[in-house]
Amino acid sequence: MRTLVWGGVPVLALAALVSMDHIPGTDISLTVPYAAEGPGPMFDTLGEVDGIPVVEIDGAESDDTAGELRMTTVSVRSGMTLAQALSRWLTTDDTLVPIEQVFPPDLSPEEVEQANKQAFTSSEAAATVAAMNHLGRPVEIVVADTIPESAATGRLLSGDVIVGVDGQGVDKPGQVQEIVRSKKPGDDITLELRRDGRTVTETIELGENPHDGRVPMLGVYMNSQPVNGLEVSYNLQDIGGPSAGMIFSLAVIDKLTPGELNAGRTVAGTGTIAEDGSVGTIGGIEHKVRAAAEDGVELFLAPAGNCAGALKGQKGDIVVAKVNNLAEAITAMEDFGAGRDVVTCG
Repeated sequence: MRTLVWGGVPVLALAALVSMDHIPGTDISLTVPYAAEGPGPMFDTLGEVDGIPVVEIDGAESDDTAGELRMTTVSVRSGMTLAQALSRWLTTDDTLVPIEQVFPPDLSPEEVEQANKQAFTSSEAAATVAAMNHLGRPVEIVVADTIPESAATGRLLSGDVIVGVDGQGVDKPGQVQEIVRSKKPGDDITLELRRDGRTVTETIELGENPHDGRVPMLGVYMNSQPVNGLEVSYNLQDIGGPSAGMIFSLAVIDKLTPGELNAGRTVAGTGTIAEDGSVGTIGGIEHKVRAAAEDGVELFLAPAGNCAGALKGQKGDIVVAKVNNLAEAITAMEDFGAGRDVVTCG
């Protein structure tokens, strides 16, 4: 009987080998240096998760909403054997990408998790600021948390309101970040805080970024909150990265303005958001558009810079709108709801 071989390895032996994640009796890994990106779950930011509003507003009357405004995600699978990677490539629409695109080689898993947490927190803060700017409402900066063993540890407390930095009044996280970036590790920075109803001043020596010793780091997670008792909370867990920013911002605006921003339709989208309302590009958009189309979403809001990728995922009757900023996203929903032409990626 003749044994079939592939590349000099007997087929039966190869089948066993590609299904293992390490060489038996050793710690040598047999996983491939690729990750699989595919469609992740969607969340209606106008709805609830586990009985809690995804976007919760306190201290102001929240207007009734209709339809859905979904944030989209990408699932990432890593640590795959060769057999698992081949299976996903052959039987799904997943995309295989080099593992370093997902997990930078110079970062530990803990550092990647921390970076994703920081990106998501910053996204929430930017979403609130962009929404308040659109609505003409003032905001202030609140400390959400500090990075362990950073310059801010023990000096800044959760709930502190940052009202000034080095004698300059501030009301947006980006202003604090800009002042920090203008300094060097070892420089002092003086923060004026409102803590438990009193004014506190903290002068802190800046640390250095662990990945680039030339970059100063304060080590604080900041959120923005509207003044006059209005509070915005985002109640999604285990979601990382900044790509929900635009949709979060639109949900806040919808809840704080009369009428229905999405015209009562089923809308999804993705994109980072800057404090000035600019919408930025993200990764994995073709998977997000495909998942939305297959689940009956009528309109997808895509960052202008992601249009080429978005069109790869376009299926059926879904309309993929091209947006550069928050105002264009709102216009796209208004035009779609009224039956007018929408500026699309096509």
